[in-house]
Amino acid sequence: MIPIKLNRENVSIAIIWLFHLSGIMGILYGNSEWFISATPLNLSINFILLLINCNGHKWFFPLVILGFFTGMITEIMGVQWGWIFGDYQYGNALGYKVLGVPLLIGVNWALLTTITGAIAQQFYQNIFMRIIVGVGLMIFLDLLIEPIAPVLDFWAFDGGEAPLQNYIGWVVVALFLQSTFHYLKVSVEGWFPHQLYLLQIIFFAVLLIKQTTIGI
Repeated sequence: MIPIKLNRENVSIAIIWLFHLSGIMGILYGNSEWFISATPLNLSINFILLLINCNGHKWFFPLVILGFFTGMITEIMGVQWGWIFGDYQYGNALGYKVLGVPLLIGVNWALLTTITGAIAQQFYQNIFMRIIVGVGLMIFLDLLIEPIAPVLDFWAFDGGEAPLQNYIGWVVVALFLQSTFHYLKVSVEGWFPHQLYLLQIIFFAVLLIKQTTIGI
């Protein structure tokens, strides 16, 4: 049996697994409304652990700040004027809003840019491939979330389904953030980003399957 080191990264990974699996089980078999309402707490913990585990590079925090403000500004433009992503509004599940956009959405843009960039960085040497893979990982997660976002009271597009404009907007914004991440050569070591991205995929895939079969 291989011994597991009790270090910062492994403890952090154990925490995010605990929270995500608890959320899945709670939404599937328990009080789904309560667990959905805990989304801001879960996202905040993910972000704090990301900062703790991945802050070794000089450009890490500037990149996080850039991701946050890029996300907030583009989302505000979408909510207020229908630019970039289309016409949509945020629900109340993600907490406090500024000009109609939850602050946690800016946090999520920063988090998602970092973990997808880190994954692409560790598998590819070519900067072009890193950018393309990072963008692809970001878009894939959005594709999973979009169908169940209205059910979770995250956000809802006018007319129901997310339009093509939304995905084009995501590609443009993700391309800018991933290009910046890899141009600055932000180095993120360890497996925490991989585990967090995997858990996001599992979490929303399970909810999507449940929603399409019996509803949440």
